[in-house]
Amino acid sequence: MTSYTRLPALANSTFWRYFAFTALYFAEGLQMGLLFVGIPAWMAQNAKTPTEIGQFATACALPWTFKFVVAPLMDRYTYLPMGRKRPWVLFGQFGLVASLIVMAYVPDPLGNLQLFAGAAFLVSTFGALQDAAVDGMAVDVIPGDQQARANGFMGGARMIGSSLALAGGSWLLNQYSFTVAALAVAFTVGLLTVVPILLREAESEKFFPWTDGIASPESRNLQVSNWRTIVRSLFSLFRLKNSLLVSLLMFITMGSYNYFETLLPIFAVNVSGWTNVSYSQAFASADLIGGISGILLGGVLIERFGKKRMIGLYFLGIMGIATAFALLTDYWTDRVFVHGFIIVYRWLNAFAKIGVYAIAMECCSRKVSASQFTFYMTIGAVGSMVGATLIGPVKEHVSWGIAFAAFVALIAVSWLILQSLNIRQQVEQITRLEKADNTEEKLLLN
Repeated sequence: MTSYTRLPALANSTFWRYFAFTALYFAEGLQMGLLFVGIPAWMAQNAKTPTEIGQFATACALPWTFKFVVAPLMDRYTYLPMGRKRPWVLFGQFGLVASLIVMAYVPDPLGNLQLFAGAAFLVSTFGALQDAAVDGMAVDVIPGDQQARANGFMGGARMIGSSLALAGGSWLLNQYSFTVAALAVAFTVGLLTVVPILLREAESEKFFPWTDGIASPESRNLQVSNWRTIVRSLFSLFRLKNSLLVSLLMFITMGSYNYFETLLPIFAVNVSGWTNVSYSQAFASADLIGGISGILLGGVLIERFGKKRMIGLYFLGIMGIATAFALLTDYWTDRVFVHGFIIVYRWLNAFAKIGVYAIAMECCSRKVSASQFTFYMTIGAVGSMVGATLIGPVKEHVSWGIAFAAFVALIAVSWLILQSLNIRQQVEQITRLEKADNTEEKLLLN
């Protein structure tokens, strides 16, 4: 055996589990901060129309709707001596770095919007692949009683990564060039790839294909050996009432968030008189506060007071502040007021997302972890894409107040869906289905 086997494995250490998934979600946040917030604000500053910005946002969101295609491949095919999901995580990380470098060298991006959107689509494709692999690995290796706190670390890290990429990327973009900003993000993501290289899922596994190691017994037990089992398991799981409610919750919440957060930079630049740099800095500081709060408190509060109760309170808080913002039109040009609203909104948004992701993770079967969790996330991504496409039509036909009121209505629908969800029933039904699947698979093998 190589000397590398003395390094920790995720299965054996709570600390290293939290560390690894925090780092991987931080990497994910870096590219999302640049693509989903920094570039739209830069486009608004350079007089691009809401429709053009919405089209770019749609190109960024679209690959996230395709995760359901690759997730079953992750559950069915892998190189088990390196782990069930770790080979896919590494592939996603390396692809993310390469695609960011490609996007960095798009000539005159604001003058070649179709090519620019195509490059952003490529980056989002690897970002979505990396996200699906990381989520599947999280479901596999994080025990149920640690999932809420882990989601607090993960969600908070993604927000911090997003805020740093947003602030730093926007500064580099304006002081130097888009190429420099994109390469800086690529370099940072590349550094973070060291984490999945050195931290295996189980102690017995290989670091690289050419080093010593074997697949762990638990990985072999969880690995699905045929497509029939995957399809049957997913069909059985998504027939459950609570699986459908989780899916609907993901669609509405992610759609409303992306709608509102694509609308905000346009509002800040065109109504409040901000520059793209000032908006990016304000949004980044809000994300930094929300991310740190999520890491320190998000998971802890959910563990102590319950997922449904806390998420319901966060939804009500978002509805309250968004309604107040829509009504207080005299303060829309007050920089302190707008900045304060963004900070409070992103804080509540961070805590609500942590809770919703924890619910989705708890409502998954480990047998098809990547597929089921990715289906939930894909449905959320479809919602995000729909939310982005609404920007152009909404702003061409209604006032800002009505546009904000539509967001409040969507969050109200999410609150109602949450009240109908029964998490305990879902977990019990999944346990029964897993036992039945294991029995049938043994019979097939014999």
